[in-house]
Amino acid sequence: MASNKLALLVCAVLLVMSSGCPGTATGRVSLRADGSPGPEKCPAESLKAMNYLRMFVGESAWVQLDANQSRAYPITLYEGNIESILEENLGLLEAPARLYGRVWTSGPQAVIRYYAAQPMDGGEQVPICAVARLGMGQLRKHPESKPGTAILGSPRAGVYIVNEFR
Repeated sequence: MASNKLALLVCAVLLVMSSGCPGTATGRVSLRADGSPGPEKCPAESLKAMNYLRMFVGESAWVQLDANQSRAYPITLYEGNIESILEENLGLLEAPARLYGRVWTSGPQAVIRYYAAQPMDGGEQVPICAVARLGMGQLRKHPESKPGTAILGSPRAGVYIVNEFR
């Protein structure tokens, strides 16, 4: 079973590497009036890789939002790049894989989009499309958040596979 997962992961990585996909967002994301990111399509390479990895739209798992602040409370996220730690398997991607993405802090809540995943076995990054979510407004910034930061009440969130960013 584990060898089947590994074989599929290797195939996905080879497919992505041959397509020339850099594993991160390509191009600029338009911003809404409040500074949060606007809609963004999921690249075809990401959709193909997620299909091979059995990461289907709506699938979810828990993540530590910031690998540098594991289990901190409260947690301060900074505008820009982020590295998160997968706490549960997501499709064929096994925990504790790393997820790489971007944080926007200008709106009323933090927005986190993930564009790449990296297995812990040292394999190449694989392009994905996923978002961090937590119910009941828990990615909402605390009032004491300074510009360019988002202080959140939880160091964890759910990561959800998407086929486009809205």
